[in-house]
Amino acid sequence: MAINRSNHNINIQLKQTMPTVLEYKQLRALVGWTDVDSNMVNIALKNSLFHVTARYDATLIGMARVIGDGAMFFYVQDLVVHPDFQNLGIGHKLMEHIEQYLAQNTKQGATIGLLSAQGKESFYLRYGYMKRSGDPWGLGMCKFI
Repeated sequence: MAINRSNHNINIQLKQTMPTVLEYKQLRALVGWTDVDSNMVNIALKNSLFHVTARYDATLIGMARVIGDGAMFFYVQDLVVHPDFQNLGIGHKLMEHIEQYLAQNTKQGATIGLLSAQGKESFYLRYGYMKRSGDPWGLGMCKFI
């Protein structure tokens, strides 16, 4: 989906809505993420605490969501922007909605985590997230099935 990048008045609509399973899978594919089972995606999206989507002419071009237990642990997940719309500030707008949700729904003592894509760490640093070097909390870990 080619856009005129010189047009700084691109009409992007941000809404606190869940994408469809198909939209989610298509956006993942566009950025090179692995395909996942549609039923698993449906359950994951429905169990999310918060969604924000970015649309251009009704087409999903970005999204982010928060998952977790809704009390102590929150996790920023799937912040992704369509390749043709990257570097236009859409990721920051999505993250601003995420941060607003978290400010309204977390209390002192809560933990917010995320896994950054390689090379994208600086994006999250400006929102107060920190790299875990191993001291004093240890390194973050994950397991892919």
